Amino acid sequence: MAIKKNRMSQDGFDKLEKELDYLKIVRRAEVAQKLKDARAFGDLSENAEYDEAKNEQGILEARIAEMEAIIANTEIVDESELTSDEVNIGSTVKVKDLDDNSVEKLKIVNSNESSPEKGKISDEAPIGAALLKKHVGDILEIEAPGGKIRLEILEISK
Repeated sequence: MAIKKNRMSQDGFDKLEKELDYLKIVRRAEVAQKLKDARAFGDLSENAEYDEAKNEQGILEARIAEMEAIIANTEIVDESELTSDEVNIGSTVKVKDLDDNSVEKLKIVNSNESSPEKGKISDEAPIGAALLKKHVGDILEIEAPGGKIRLEILEISK
């Protein structure tokens, strides 16, 4: 089975690498110190601090492994190659809600970069997925968790 490549902006990729470095360098050292301190309390079989530190270490290592896999399977989207003809990851899309006539700008990003409060919508979210490969003037009906949304694409930019 082929592994799906993640598509991500250079900025998102850099942030992911920075977070991974932080987890490997800073957080690993903090958790190692917690384990060392907990061992000093004596009997490990009844040592809640040690158990907690071991659990924290397991969660941390799982997150590091997950992030390394994401980075290894990421294709960086060259935003200079984006066009305003079609919506892709990295595109900024001006849409009009056809039910309340509100207009909003949304940037389509990888799920790791998603931040709806900042207008960054994941390519895997219902709205983001529906917008991909669409064009100015297209009207979409999207089934979202909050109900049906009707949008018209007004503008596509880099």
